[in-house]
This record gives sequence, structure tokens and C-alpha cells, in this order.
Amino acid sequence: MEFEFRRRDYGGDHKSHLLPRSRTYKHPLSSPIASRQQHQVRTVRGNDPLDFFDPLMGSDVNASAEEDTSLSIGAVTQELAKEWKSLIRILMQRFPVSKVISFSPVSNVITKGSKVETPSAQPHLEETGSEQTSLEETAKVMDQQEYLIKVRELIDGITKAWQVEDRVTSLKLSIKVTKLLMDTTVLQFYPTVFVIVTDMLDMVGNMVWERIKEKAEHDVDGTLICTLPNNFQASDICLEARETCYNWFCKVGSVRELLPRIYLELAILPCWRFLINQPREVLDRLVMMVRGLADPLASVYCRLYMVHRMQKLGFCSSGYLIKCIKDIEDVLAPILVGKDGCSYITEDKKLLFNLMEPAIEYIMKCLLLTGRQENNVLGMLEELGFGRNKSQTSDNSTHVSILLHHLLKELPAELVSSQAMEILHMIKCSNDCSFSQVLNYRLLGIRLCEGRSQADFLSSLINEVIQAASQYQTLYDYLRIMDAYVDLLLQNKMENHLDALLDNIVYLARDQFLSEEEQASLQSIILKLLSHFEDLQKVLSLNHFIEILDLMSGTSKKIVNMHLLNMGTRNGCICDSTTVQLLFEVSQGLYDATDFVNIKDDDNRQTSHLISRFVEMVDYGTERERHLLFLAECRDAFSGIHELKETLVRSSNTLAVNAIKAGKKHISFVKSCLAFSEVTIPSVIIPAKQLNLYLETAEVALLGGLISHSDGLVMSAVECLEDVAQTDGLKSIDADFMASVVCKLCSLLVMVPGNPEKGVMEILKSIFPATCSSSWAMPRLKVKILCAILSLLSTLSQDNLPYRSANPEIIGNDLLFFGDSSYKNELDSFSQLVVGELVEATEQESSQIARGNIALEACNCISSTLVMNEKVSQLCLRLLETAKDCLGAKDRYLEATKQSVQL
Repeated sequence: MEFEFRRRDYGGDHKSHLLPRSRTYKHPLSSPIASRQQHQVRTVRGNDPLDFFDPLMGSDVNASAEEDTSLSIGAVTQELAKEWKSLIRILMQRFPVSKVISFSPVSNVITKGSKVETPSAQPHLEETGSEQTSLEETAKVMDQQEYLIKVRELIDGITKAWQVEDRVTSLKLSIKVTKLLMDTTVLQFYPTVFVIVTDMLDMVGNMVWERIKEKAEHDVDGTLICTLPNNFQASDICLEARETCYNWFCKVGSVRELLPRIYLELAILPCWRFLINQPREVLDRLVMMVRGLADPLASVYCRLYMVHRMQKLGFCSSGYLIKCIKDIEDVLAPILVGKDGCSYITEDKKLLFNLMEPAIEYIMKCLLLTGRQENNVLGMLEELGFGRNKSQTSDNSTHVSILLHHLLKELPAELVSSQAMEILHMIKCSNDCSFSQVLNYRLLGIRLCEGRSQADFLSSLINEVIQAASQYQTLYDYLRIMDAYVDLLLQNKMENHLDALLDNIVYLARDQFLSEEEQASLQSIILKLLSHFEDLQKVLSLNHFIEILDLMSGTSKKIVNMHLLNMGTRNGCICDSTTVQLLFEVSQGLYDATDFVNIKDDDNRQTSHLISRFVEMVDYGTERERHLLFLAECRDAFSGIHELKETLVRSSNTLAVNAIKAGKKHISFVKSCLAFSEVTIPSVIIPAKQLNLYLETAEVALLGGLISHSDGLVMSAVECLEDVAQTDGLKSIDADFMASVVCKLCSLLVMVPGNPEKGVMEILKSIFPATCSSSWAMPRLKVKILCAILSLLSTLSQDNLPYRSANPEIIGNDLLFFGDSSYKNELDSFSQLVVGELVEATEQESSQIARGNIALEACNCISSTLVMNEKVSQLCLRLLETAKDCLGAKDRYLEATKQSVQL
């Protein structure tokens, strides 16, 4: 006999490899420093279980200290500069217009000549005059892009004229470009024109500033006289520079049209610093001048530019901003009320308010930032009429909705919380067409959630909000308002108000199909409920929750279902039958709304995982038959989810194991579970996973003492392996995982009793050719599998097996074939075939390093399983020589193997 298996003492080997152990009285991860710190904190704070030591929190943090909301002048200036850049970008992007635009005669001045003549070729015209525009001229149609190109040509002309020191032409062209803001014929195009023109005016203002500053710092011959500091005074300016500055203001002041005159003076407004230190009278005059602009859109945008240039002057107090807000309110008043005295919205009014909104928003931001910098927000609100006491409010307390909205948007959160009832009253009284009152109610709720609301007034406030929202007969308006207050209701445990909210939703939604907007608002409310409660049972017990859930459909329904399923599966087993039924219906809804053909999509994969997780978490306890029926229902309902099929098999196997532990009386139920698994496993599309599930189910059958079922499942696994071997070039196979499963099969066969009639090698003889002929089994994996088979043969040849089935009724092969010489001979003869194939597989590896490593692996396996005789020694020497040629004589793995083999 060429081969003989080594005798193994598994108990002795186990003891020899055990590490010495000693008892410990202290957890190795505990820290004595942290323990002392936590003890000290408990001593200081008391025994409140919610208190704990946070190492990242400072020890002297005063949580009750009030925050300083005031801002420095530099911070305000920097913030407003960022806001202006953002505003310019919004104005250019928010209001698109058609490609072809009809312009009034005012704008036709740019079409009279697309080219700008050089200063020397132009006749000397009146410095501040401009061509009379005939009112009889007809409006001209021009492409938008062409219009902008001509405007930019004029602006380029301003720069060129300034470079050649032709200040007169620069001023004339500046007036000409500024006149474009007088034209509000095409309302949607006005913001774009405003951005381009004000950019030019800023440029002109900077050039004039630099010219006057240069005259103040240099003599006529260019000699440097002084360098002006940033905070210079008017007395520091020389006479010539003052005269130049005064001359510029005189030229601008003589411009015929009011709007260009105001804009040009605003452009050079910072230059007043060269003449006077406190330009209050100048600002008062400009504020009064803007009131002379009749067009509402032009006047609002002119005030916007005035506020912007006041920042450059460095003298923008809240008083002037308050005047701007009041003036805008006066401008909007005639628009809000029609001839019949009613406030109604039209498309033209809607467009006009949309165009004005960015300007109003910016001015409000300036006002609130300046108020915070002056630390006088409350006083500023009183000047605006927003700070009156409720007893003082009357019919005169109404405010324009759009102004109120942006004021509320910018107020500090603490102030909103403290003045919430007053703000709510103002919203009720301000119901005009400039802005939706619904959005103002909604904004109040959002702002209250940002701060710390006082519980004493919150209940009455929510009552008034619910009453106001209930006056709107549409569900969409009601949902938009109340959605903003849901967090307040939940955080302050206002169950009665929450019930009233849900009652109203059901009442308003009766007998109607919800629109997409209503679905989105309802989705937001439901998600807030789900995120607030930890237990799904509490959510399901809410008034009308199931009815509201039935109102959902489409994408919103899918999102809510996913959150419901996630919430239901995150807190352990699901035992309540009502909850199981609800989540099953939710899963069905998700399944029907998902395209599982395109399972690579992230949303589809998440849906698949959630449904599988739900099925896994269901637990009917002792109602095992009901649980198995549930698994069967899931298999039919979610047949397209491949991940779920693995979950179903494992859940069925778990049921079987629990039944086995409960006693032999449940053996029929165990058989039902095994039958369920046997039917389900073939539908698993990944071969390696299918093979693995067969083995897991076979282990369960073996645990239950059902040898025939176990044999059938093992043979099914072998057939699965053979089917894979016959499928050439199957790309979906995970070869490494497949090899691991085959090794697992070998480990399982240690416990499976052999069949005395068919021979103990029946299963192994099927595994061997299936592995050797498989296209997926590369030489590296083939060596791994053959080593596992050889180890299995060695184990089966021992007098005592290292492990056996947990069921004592299952007799192991060591007892079943005890003293049977044919059994030993069959193992020995088969081992020769395996060893020959193992040596051959090592030589098939193309990679030199890999060939050396698997040669050593094969050598170690052979030497540890077989008695070292002449034949075995030759095989080991051959494998060691192969490893030496591939890895080198000094390889550490090679040296360790030589020492282990002792050749």
C-alpha cells in the first residue's frame, strides 16, 4: 500500500495548542482616568441618568448664557457684500425673457448708433445734455442678445473715453446708458438691465473716486503731497480736489431726467466724503428725490441701488433704511387695492411683485443686519410699526404681506419666539395680494422651530394657527401651514392639537384625489411623525393615521412606505400580528412600485433590503405554522426579489431549529420547513449561494435526525455543483466563494453517515470530477478544494471523529464502519487519485509566485494527512523543488515548510 493516513489525537492536539489563561478583575478597555472623571461629574451634577460626561465639552460651559447677537460694522459690510453678489446672480438667472423684445422709444437711444465714435471725431455737445427722444417714435423690436451687445459697446466707450481723459464723453455715455432704467416696457427684462447698468455706474463711481483721490494726494506736477488714510476727513482734502469733486456733483445735478440724475449721484455718492464729514442732508435729499419716481418697479430698484451705495459711503443707518421700507409700502399701496377697493391678484401684479421681491428681500436684510449692528432691532421694529402692543393694534396695523414676510424671514430667532403672538396677529391682519398669507403662516412656524418657544403661550398660538388654517377650504393650503408646526406639536407633547390636526386632514381630504403638491406636504408631515417616535406602535395608534396613509399614492407613498418599513425593522423583532399585516401591505406597495428588473438601481436595492429585513424580523413566537405560512405568502408576493429568497430559506431553517429544540413532537413541522426550503432554494439564481443554502438546510435536517432529507439535500448540492461545472464560462460565479462552499461541504460530510449499500465515497466521487472539470476552478482554487477533500479522507479514516452531529441519534462513520476493512481501503485508494490530481494542479498554475505558494500548500497538506513513506517523501520533495524554483531558496514559507516536513 503506497499511502497510509496518519493517526490523529484531536483531544491532545487541542490541549497542546491552548494558550495559558489567567483570571482578570478589570476590563481591558476600561480607563481609570475616565472612570474618575465620570464619578466627579456625577458628584457635581447628581444622579440624573440623562447626565453623562462628554470629554469634548468644556467644563465651564454656561448653557444658560445668552448669545450676543450684535454685529460689528466690518462684519455687516462683509455680509452685505456677499449678499449683493448673490442678488446680482439671482437677478440675472431668475427672470428669463424671450429672445425678441419690443423696447420703448426711451431705450431706442442705443439703436441710433452701434459704434461709439472717438472723442476727437465727435462734435462738442453739451456736457450733461442728451438727445431729445421723440415720443412719437414707435417702439423697436430687437434681439435680446443684440440689445445687450449694444449696451456693452456703450460701456466700453465710457472706459475708452475715460482713458483718453475725455470726461465729458464718459459722462454723456453714462447718462445715455442710465436712461435705459427709465424703460419698464418689458418688465421681465428690467432686472437684467438693472444689473448691467448698475455695474457700469459702480465702475464710473470708482473712476471718479480715484481721480479725486489722486488730485488730493498729488500736486499738479504729480508730486506726492500726502497719502489719505481710510478714515480721512473733509478738512484733509486740498482745494483743487474739492473743486473737482464739487464740479462732478454739479454736472450730475444738471442732468435733465430725474431717474438718471439720481442714479449718477448715487454712483458718485462716496465722493461726498471729500466735501463734508456728515452727509445726512445729502441722504435725506436723495430719499426725497426717489419719491418723485412714478413707476413702482423703477422706484423700488432705485431704492435698492441707493441702499447698496450707502454701504459704500459707510453711512447707512437704520433710519434711512426704515424710510426706504415705508416708502416702498406707500408705493405698493395703490397697486394692492383695485378701483373697487378690493385686493385681488392678476398676472401683471403677480409678475410685478415677483420682480420686486429680490430688491425688497435685500433691503430687509440690510435693515436687520444694521439693526443688529446698532443693537436696536426692537426699536427699529417699533419705528416700522411692527412692534406695537396688541392693545394698540387696530385697522391701521395692517402691513404689506411681502414686506412682513421678508421681515419675519430675517428677524433673529429669539425675537420671533418672544414676539410670536404679535407676529401672528400681524399676519392675520395682512392679507393682500402681494404675498401669500399661507406662506407667512408657514414661515412663522418654521422660524419658531429654530428658536426656543415658550410653552406658556404656545398652546394658544397653535390654537389660533389651527383656526386660521381651517378657514382655508383647500387641503393644500391647510397642509402647507400646519406642516411647519408639526415639530412644535411633537416637541412640546401637544397631543390634543396633534389629534385636531389629523382630524382636519381627514375631513378636508374626504372624497378627493390628492395632487402632487398635497402629496408632498402630507409626506412631510408623516415623515416628521415617523422621525419623532421611536416605536412604530405609537405612530400607528395616532388618530386617523392609517386613513391618512391610505390617502397617499405615487412617489410620496413609496417614500413614506420606505420610512415606515425602516422604522418597523430597526427596533428588534416584530411580534404584533397587526403590525406585521400593515408592514406586509406596505411591502407589497413598495414591491408593486419598484422595477426589480433594474435591481442595480440604488433605490431598488434599498427597497429589496428593507423588505428582506422585514421578513427576517417577523416573529410569531410559538405560532410556528402561522410563521411558515407567512413565509409562503412572502415567497408568492415578492417573487422578483432574489435577496429575499435567501432570507426565506434561512428563516424557514430557523423555524425548524427552534422546533427541533422544542422536542420530537414537532418533527412533522420540521419536515414542512425542510420541504419549504427545498422548493425555494432552486429559485436562487447565484450558484454559490444556492449551494450554500443546500448545505445549511442539510445541517438542519441532520440536527433533526432526518438522514434521508439530509442525504437528499447534500445530493442536490452536488448536482448544483455539477450543473455549474457543465456551464462553461459563467461570468456570474464568484469562484473564491464557490471554493469556500465546497470546502464547507467537505466539513459537513464528516458528520453525514455514509450509505453502506452505495458506498461511503458516493458523494466524494461526484464532487471530485465536478471540481476538476469546472472552468471556474483555477489551479489555485482546485488545490484548495483537493486539499479539503484529502483532509476529509484523513478525518474519516480516524477511529474517533473530531466532531459529530448534535443529534445523538445520528451515528458517525467512525462507529458505523468500525472495523470495516473495505471502508479503509476505499478511503486509501481514493486518496491516491486525489493526491495525483493535487500534484498535477500545482503544475498547471501559470503565475510563478502563485505556483510556488500552492506547491507548499499541497506539500503541507500531504505531509499532515499521510504517513511519510518513500512515495510520499518523493512527492513532497518534488513539490518543495517546485516551490524553490518559483520562490527562491531563502523564502520564509519554504523554510518553514521544510522544517515542518523534516525532509
